[in-house]
Amino acid sequence: MKTQLPLYRTLRGLGLLTMFFPLAAAAQQQPTGSVSGTLLDQSNKQPVPFANVVVLRAQDSTFVAGAETGENGTFTLASLGMGKYLVKTSVIGYQPVRRTVTLTTAAPDVRLGSFSLSPITTQLKGVTVTGQKETVQNDLGKRVINVEKDLSSVGGTAVNVLQNVPSVAVDANGTVSLRGSSNLTILIDGKPAGTSNGGAGSGPRLDQLPASRISQVEVMTNPSAKYDASGAGVINIITKKDKKEGTNGQIGLVAGNGSKYAPTLNLSRRRGKATWNFGYNGRDQRFSDNSRGAQTARLEDGTLIETTQEGKGTERRINHSLNLGVDYELSEEQSLSFSVSPSKEGEKGFNRQTLTTKVDGENKPDQLGQQRVDVDVRVWNTDASYRRTWAKQKGRELTANAGFVSITGEVPFTQQLSNAPTQRQEFAIDARILYGTLDYTYPLANGKLETGLKIQTTDNHGTADLFSAPTDQPSEFEHDAARSVEYNIQEVLPAAYVTYQRTLGHGYNLQSGLRTEYTNLSGTVRGGTGRVGLDYLSLFPSATLAKELGKEPGQQRLQLSYARRIDRPNFMEQLPFQLYQDARNYRQGNPALRAEFSHNLELGHQLNLSGGASITATLFGRFSQDVVQRVREIDTMATRLNQAGIVTAETYRNFGNTANLGAEATWNQSLTKWWRVAASGSLYRNEVASNGSNGINRRTVAGNVRLSSNFTPRPTLDVQLTGSWRSATLTAQGRQLSYGGLDLALRQRLFQDRAALTLRVSDLFDTQVSRSEINTDELTVRNRYKNETRVGWLGFTWYIGATKPPKKIESQPQGGGGGFGG
Repeated sequence: MKTQLPLYRTLRGLGLLTMFFPLAAAAQQQPTGSVSGTLLDQSNKQPVPFANVVVLRAQDSTFVAGAETGENGTFTLASLGMGKYLVKTSVIGYQPVRRTVTLTTAAPDVRLGSFSLSPITTQLKGVTVTGQKETVQNDLGKRVINVEKDLSSVGGTAVNVLQNVPSVAVDANGTVSLRGSSNLTILIDGKPAGTSNGGAGSGPRLDQLPASRISQVEVMTNPSAKYDASGAGVINIITKKDKKEGTNGQIGLVAGNGSKYAPTLNLSRRRGKATWNFGYNGRDQRFSDNSRGAQTARLEDGTLIETTQEGKGTERRINHSLNLGVDYELSEEQSLSFSVSPSKEGEKGFNRQTLTTKVDGENKPDQLGQQRVDVDVRVWNTDASYRRTWAKQKGRELTANAGFVSITGEVPFTQQLSNAPTQRQEFAIDARILYGTLDYTYPLANGKLETGLKIQTTDNHGTADLFSAPTDQPSEFEHDAARSVEYNIQEVLPAAYVTYQRTLGHGYNLQSGLRTEYTNLSGTVRGGTGRVGLDYLSLFPSATLAKELGKEPGQQRLQLSYARRIDRPNFMEQLPFQLYQDARNYRQGNPALRAEFSHNLELGHQLNLSGGASITATLFGRFSQDVVQRVREIDTMATRLNQAGIVTAETYRNFGNTANLGAEATWNQSLTKWWRVAASGSLYRNEVASNGSNGINRRTVAGNVRLSSNFTPRPTLDVQLTGSWRSATLTAQGRQLSYGGLDLALRQRLFQDRAALTLRVSDLFDTQVSRSEINTDELTVRNRYKNETRVGWLGFTWYIGATKPPKKIESQPQGGGGGFGG
């Protein structure tokens, strides 16, 4: 009976979908129709993507439905009742177009065909400024940021792109957080991504994805039930895709001072029904760093030990990735896509740290230590998708996706101390990930019903072997079997969801949903202590209510949303064995760690003013239970035996409940025809659950601000200046201190827009420094880490075929605002 329990729970969760099916049956009793068409640029007959198209009732101009044109300029508004409507287009840089249509039972579907939009062009002293699509666009449940026009990430990766996204912050260590929480779900093209936060996604790591490949970023602070419930929110990074006829793409090289190179090649070839894609992205970049730290520890017997440490290091980041794919149109209603993406990361002998440690109060010489990390990781990702639509039922869609990921890697970590044996810990990983999704959308009268299934399985085998060598023979390593471990982890995550979206009339839109996820994780550790395991079923409701205000659609909107979320411990946070970060610090998982749940509320207001200005404001709250925190403690026994001084252990624990409340705002406006500014900022209560004896939670007020100025002094020259600052934030036992920086970027378009030359200087004044503190009764720590952040980047890009660079740059947030995502 016990073995059948997981299956029973899963079936019980899937059975929740049946309660929503009568909604679809009831909707079929009333006839509905649709309006479709294609928008083209009148000057060049090219499609106009991402344009807003709305349907208004003819008699009173009441908002009924809205849509956004796809990359091919097409739009469809389905599930419209019979009657007379006004169809209106709206996109920055073009004159609006109005069409009157009438839907009857005899002719319920109206196809407007192709019609042209007239560009709006303004001449100012020889400078031509042509309107572009909004950089930030709000939709029910998400916010879309078009980042390909932003210059502040030239030569960087996805991590640099996220630094300029509203609501998102990236600290000096590359950790990504959303409204103060680093527990979030990050996707690349809708699929799990590996992150620099320590997550174990199935896709490429964010610090391996070049910024040049990214087109858009979707931010969902309160995502619908369609998306995974893990984390404080969802960030979906969308890569560039080109489906124009012929051969299109770009080739480029970005070089930075101090031996930093990043070549890229992305090509697409469309012929007939097939579009072939090929991409190569490489990186060979060297960085230097320095660190300084001080620790004071009080042992159980009252002994006081003080240590200071200074370090210098070099790091060489190398990775190569390929992507080969094909999209094939079986018919007008069906399409297939397939892709393979192998990648390799690693180089031996270049990542080194030299540490000098002084132990006060003891008659010992300063200790010199060297650390070396060798990385060799290979990832193979295969993905296939199927899409089915129905021409006679606009909005009806079925999509299926399946994939396989193989991850193999070896990471030897060697640390050599003066007058002590040399230690080496060799990590090996062999993981297999299988995933599959099935999503179905059914149009209803004035709305739609979405439902879907997902399953992901992971089989992870790894080893952590410890070797030691005598002081007089540092190259003669012997295996320490007693301190080596081997682990096997199996994880199964099935999920099901249903969402219902409806236009209520009088400007109201409603979206509600329910998601159920079953978690089953089990594992064994040989050489460690205990087992790991999770087995539970969870329900995640979500809802969004939006109200259009003002006389014109999109002029003003008020939105209220709610979602329940989970922070699910990963296997590295649970594995009960010691993983050394250096000779004085190690990390050990906690097999008793439980999941953290949270309730998220959000109220936002968006106002679009004349002249392209917009202001948004948002109030948000996150109420968390069984908060997961990372804590550091003294290992008394190891400290007495180790010649490196204080030895600390880092682990994870659940501590009480927290309530974090905050406000967020964005503003952007064109001050002149050639100067545009954008600003965003947030202020919130940062609360950390107590892990001390007094049981009182710690609280402070934290915030961040970002300001960008964009200049177009000449028709082909763009200049962007971006500054950001983040205040100090609380951690489980101390705080992370404030940091900020200023970036400068220029782009010159060449050869009639066939090429572009870009110059960027990151962290212009070299102010980005990571500083942290730990303050407990037993341990006091002050750390300062300075990576090489001031770098000059020079890039050249050649555009192939129909691909061309943007006519102007616009920084975030812009256009539609961006203060809330639903």
